[in-house]
Formats: sequence, structure tokens, C-alpha cells
Amino acid sequence: MEEHQRLQMLQYPRHPVDVVLDTDTFNEVDDQFALAYLLCNQEKLRLQAIYAAPFFNEKVDSPKAGMEKSYEEILNILTLAGVPEYKKQVFRGADHFLRNRKTPVESEATRDLIRRARLHSKDHPLYVIGIAAATNLASAILLDPSIQERIVVIWLGGSGFHCSEMKEFNLMEDIPATQALFNSGVPLVMVPCWGVVEHFSISKPELEAYLKGQNPLADYLASYAIASVEEWAETPMWTKAIWDVAAVAWLLNDNQRFMKEQMIPCPKVTDQGAYDFIGERHLIQYVYRIERDPLMTDLIRKITKI
Repeated sequence: MEEHQRLQMLQYPRHPVDVVLDTDTFNEVDDQFALAYLLCNQEKLRLQAIYAAPFFNEKVDSPKAGMEKSYEEILNILTLAGVPEYKKQVFRGADHFLRNRKTPVESEATRDLIRRARLHSKDHPLYVIGIAAATNLASAILLDPSIQERIVVIWLGGSGFHCSEMKEFNLMEDIPATQALFNSGVPLVMVPCWGVVEHFSISKPELEAYLKGQNPLADYLASYAIASVEEWAETPMWTKAIWDVAAVAWLLNDNQRFMKEQMIPCPKVTDQGAYDFIGERHLIQYVYRIERDPLMTDLIRKITKI
């Protein structure tokens, strides 16, 4: 893809836009907030499909189990949000991570993403929000590289380039997928976790005051977050980063009210999950600051009105 075309596609979009979401929803508590926020902004973000992504941690015994649990949690959120009609647009993703950066994992999700991407163009792209390991996204691009000219990927993962903490979950879960995504040349918005989005956090008093009891979805989000965090919180005065909301918010970031960004050369990702800035590379949008209070205000206001 020519550089001027890529840069044009990375400009702030005119609404409404078509969107798909790739999410490891059962992994933590923040994917649920991100999906809820997306559902609350349907006048601007036309949700086309939701893809269950694999993950592997202490909650599950395999990436496949993580994907299946995420699939079930997506359906749960859609029920609580009162939009069961979206359930037919939920697709299972990969049942394992990439073996290497060149070999994709085919799934319902990759087939659907390719099909939907082919219905779009560089002038009217499909916006792909990734808030999990890049397995499904990279696989779709590897299976059909031509879709790069029809999609924009907003991926939440990795650390800020200034940050010493490099072992971020979404990146480290599937390093070959991140390498494939960053090497593909697809129009990419990188929303880093450590050092950037980690500042978008919410406290127990805020969850209780603003969300509990407001509606079935808001009550579930608050109760689930509180119960999950208190299993590991070391002090009674805790806050919890709800990272994934920021990826959705990029598409609502008119006048940069929610975050600040800049164009930078796309780094390579090493086999250890570090960044390599050596060599001339294509440009990507890089989010370097989150405006916590305006975004949190909008998130809570939207969710409590469902």
C-alpha cells in the first residue's frame, strides 16, 4: 500500500463507520466495558460483528478454552445490554496462537473478517478494533493480504515506547501475531497499555456510586469488576485500569478530547517482544496520552443510559 493512502486512512473518520470488535472478553473485566461502550455509540459506530479471541492464563487451561469462555461472555453482555439480536453476529476465533509469523490460524472470525473487509474500500474502510492478542487480526491479513487496503486496525496492546515495562499481555500472548500485524503495512492505530492507557482507571467508590443499580448491564459491570479486583488487591483503596475502552474511544476522539496521538514509524517487534526502531518503516498512529476524566465521564454517562 502506498504511504499517502495509508496516512489518509488513518485520519479521524467521518461518522457513522462500520466496526468489528475482536475481544478476549473473559480474560479480565475491561473487555466488557469496551463492548458496552461500543454498543452505547451505535449512532456513530455501526457494529457489524464481534470475534472471540484466544487467551491463556490462570483462568483457563488452553487458548481454545479462553476463546470459548470469551464467546460465552460476549453473549452474556449482549443479553444484559438488551440487544440479543447481535448474537448472530458473534463468531469464534482461533483455537491456538500463531506457530510463527507467516502461518495463519483460520477460524469463523477470520473468514467473516475477510468477507466483511471485501465489502469496503480505502475510501470507506472497515474499522477493526482489537483488544486481545492479535491472533485473529494477523491471521485474516495473512490469509488475504488484499484486505489491508480496506481496513483500519485499532489495536490495544504493547507498552508505550518510553516505558521500561515491556511484558504486556496482549503482545506477549502471541508475539508472532504482533510481528505479522506490525510488518503487514495495514493502516494501524497503536493504543499502548503500560505507560499510556494504564492511567485510565476506575475506583471501587466510583463503581458503586455511578454504576451499581443503574441498569442490569451497569450493575453487572460494577459488581464483576469489584469482585474480580478484590481477589488480588493488596489494599482496600484500589483502582483498576479498564484498558480496552480506549481502543473504542479512538473512533470517538473528535478534537482529541479523549486522547492525544501522533504519526510515528512503526517499530519491528523482536522475538522477545521488544521494539526495534532500526530501518525505514511505514507510519502508524500512536496514542501517547489518555485524557482520563473526559473519557470516564462519557463512558459512565453512556452506560447508565442503556
